[in-house]
Amino acid sequence: MSTSPLPDAARANWVDRFAPEGLKPWLKLGRFDRPIGVWLLLLPGWQGIALALAQNRAAPDAYGWWLLAAFAVGACLMRAAGCAFNDIVDRDIDRQVARTAARPVASGRIRVKGAWAFVIGCSLVSLLILLTFNLTAILLGVGSLALVAAYPFMKRITWWPQAWLGLTFNWGALMGFAAVGGQVHPAVFLLYLGGVFWTLGYDTIYALQDIEDDAMVGVKSSARRLGGKVRTGVAVFYGLAVLCAAGAGALVGLGPLFALGLLAYAGHLALQGARLKPDDGVLALRLFKSNREAGLILLAAVALGAIPL
Repeated sequence: MSTSPLPDAARANWVDRFAPEGLKPWLKLGRFDRPIGVWLLLLPGWQGIALALAQNRAAPDAYGWWLLAAFAVGACLMRAAGCAFNDIVDRDIDRQVARTAARPVASGRIRVKGAWAFVIGCSLVSLLILLTFNLTAILLGVGSLALVAAYPFMKRITWWPQAWLGLTFNWGALMGFAAVGGQVHPAVFLLYLGGVFWTLGYDTIYALQDIEDDAMVGVKSSARRLGGKVRTGVAVFYGLAVLCAAGAGALVGLGPLFALGLLAYAGHLALQGARLKPDDGVLALRLFKSNREAGLILLAAVALGAIPL
């Protein structure tokens, strides 16, 4: 196991700098010191909302703005609950991996009972938000719990836990689309599938940070499975993400601005693949974090695609 500090364990985040000492372990339990995960969970939901509005050639009304805000709060809470649940399940593994050994549950700063209370509290508030949506969105939200609950175990039974994370993190695209009009459309399934491939790509990059420790403790990942072909694998995943997004836009008749935005999205992902160095953990983290911008580009492309030119 490496004993050197790993890049995303640096003490340069707002929690370490400004939060009261008593709150720091709880904020770190929910990964509030690493907001990139909130963005990556939130953006598919916003994209689903934008796609539904674009299909109807409509701008957000009061309810639409509420959905955008509700998905933002819900993403913060459900990501926090999911991370805490993951830490409960993985506490023994986390102690053996340099990047995760200091996590609150693994290090003993928060007891398992306290972590469970945190999970339940975040989930209950999220449920209250979910109940403001229509029935289809509510049912989809409840259905996502099976994906969330199973995710921490995937690294033990499959080489592709990153694919399961993709299924989980992009579920919001289906919910967002359904929350607008109470139904789903083939286009949003393509958007969802594209998001799954996008996540498979960026989380494979992320997994490069842990590849040595994962091998030592027997944790599986797409990065380990791909080995020397990891750059090719990421390129394929990102290419499929772009193709699926293009199909979603075509099915709802998005216009030239969507095409321009899609080109920018494709260019951003292609640049990540071109820059990727499998043995450079610092660069891997930087490329992973850049996917906030990639997701925002696709969101803008969908939102602007309904504007006729």
